[in-house]
Amino acid sequence: MAHKLYAAPLSLYSGKARAYLDWKDVDYEEVLSSGEVYKDIIVPKVGRPVIPVIDTDDGHTIQDTTCIIDHFEAVVPGPSVYPDTPKQRLVALLLETFGDEWLVIPAMHYRWNYNEEWVYGEFGATAAPDATSEEQLALGRERGANFKGFCPILGINPHTIPAIEASYEALLADLDVHFAAHDYLLGSRPSIGDYGLIGPLYAHLYRDPASGEIMKRLAPRVATWVERMVNVKTPLSGEFLPDDEVPESLFPVLNRMMREQMPFLQTTAHMLDAWAKDNEGAEIPRALGMADFTVEGVTAQRIAPPFSLWMLRRALDYYAGLAEAHKSAVDSMLSSVDGADGFQQFQHGRRLVFEKFKLALA
Repeated sequence: MAHKLYAAPLSLYSGKARAYLDWKDVDYEEVLSSGEVYKDIIVPKVGRPVIPVIDTDDGHTIQDTTCIIDHFEAVVPGPSVYPDTPKQRLVALLLETFGDEWLVIPAMHYRWNYNEEWVYGEFGATAAPDATSEEQLALGRERGANFKGFCPILGINPHTIPAIEASYEALLADLDVHFAAHDYLLGSRPSIGDYGLIGPLYAHLYRDPASGEIMKRLAPRVATWVERMVNVKTPLSGEFLPDDEVPESLFPVLNRMMREQMPFLQTTAHMLDAWAKDNEGAEIPRALGMADFTVEGVTAQRIAPPFSLWMLRRALDYYAGLAEAHKSAVDSMLSSVDGADGFQQFQHGRRLVFEKFKLALA
């Protein structure tokens, strides 16, 4: 019996899981997450309507793309998406966090401010695949309105939109330079960092038509990388660059992460500490409140999700556990990344674990 992936074409994180499973050559069946599937399968198993979810062939249910990837990394032999060497491994973990947790901002902006009518049809087709196109559009407007409503709390508003677009277009330009020389972030094999980026860059920013036109026009090599990631020609293939090399062309991307995301994550960590003092034993909320963030010199507020800290902890723990010689090599690399001290000196605060499909204090 094949594994079953409950997912949808328009879903950001489904794109990440699907691309990985295809490269890892996992035998799986994708099941569209229709309204009935949510009601009858996903919510009873996981407790909330969320995708992707995978039911393994031995009866286990896994939710969250990182957990899905780590499960199959452990049970499927062959090449890994995690580099063995310290600099590459850390960069891959950092860029997974950047893609998963930060690029949701431009992904949601471009979806709902450039592709709104088209996306309503996609939501309807997912929820009710057998309905008429008119029925799908009506249902899509109803379902999609909830997602569009997330834009303001993600910090997307008329004040921030010009800065969000400037940042995204600059990121595209930097990645386009990189992919002129490399098939993936760290060589000819995709890394966990590639899978962090592919979620937003495929499902929203490539697949949505108006966004896809922008990407193909401004950064055709990024579009080609997306196609390479989601149309896997040779599973389990490729190599990471020799000698733990991190290409200089990735440094502008790391600079952007450290400049935009890392201060926000530090604020979120402080907010989690304050929340935990008064709420020991309580269920952790999806957001801890609103926090300042700055993009291209424009400061506004957005929700502070504790899940981002769980993601960052993977990189922090890896960095903290390095042997002295490896840490010295990593620190030498980070000395060329603007703002990396925000990561190196990150004030960790309370540790989170992800168990039984939700976060908890360790």
